[in-house]
Amino acid sequence: MKTIASCVEEIIITQPFIEEALSRNIINYSALAEHIQPLIEKRLHKTVKTGAIMMALRRYSPPLHASNTQKMQRILKNLGDITVRSNLTDFTFQNSPTLIQSHAKILENITTDRSIFYAFTRGILESNIIISSSERDKITQSFTKETQLGIEENLSAISINLPHDNSKVPGLYYQLFKRLAWDGIPLHEVVSTTNEFTILVKDFLVDRAFSVIKSLKSEVSF
Repeated sequence: MKTIASCVEEIIITQPFIEEALSRNIINYSALAEHIQPLIEKRLHKTVKTGAIMMALRRYSPPLHASNTQKMQRILKNLGDITVRSNLTDFTFQNSPTLIQSHAKILENITTDRSIFYAFTRGILESNIIISSSERDKITQSFTKETQLGIEENLSAISINLPHDNSKVPGLYYQLFKRLAWDGIPLHEVVSTTNEFTILVKDFLVDRAFSVIKSLKSEVSF
């Protein structure tokens, strides 16, 4: 049987920014209650007073695994080096039987030059190559037989070294994505390995994105 409290919980869970604001005590309970009142009345098929909704909001507690735990604080404070690389280009190609051969030509050219930024990801239908813009002509030449689906230039990458036990802490990526979203920073691409996390943003956003990520290491709560 649905109750006001269960409806409030369902609504908050689907809107993490509201949950974040509630946890920080920076939201107007009365205004929020009035805002979600029509949704709750629709779900319960009856009239509901805003006072009852406010009470449910004040009693709401986020799941323990999503709260600001000491382990999460430790992980964020122990984020490793943050490296920024600019002047990058992102190529998108349609997957094909010959794509790997075309890709091998690029690997031969870049293995001897460590100054070149390079990342390759393969999906079910398409693959991406993120590389220093200085290598754009080589990509074009090596992939002449492939179907290019897109290209994006003027990108910068921010790479973060993660603690080795990062995969055991729920919500780590959520904290990173949440803060970037709060600051209105769109992500062009995300690449990750076990202990390294890289985001791609447009060049004009890289300073803001770097500041946001760096601030996570010094924050006591979030």
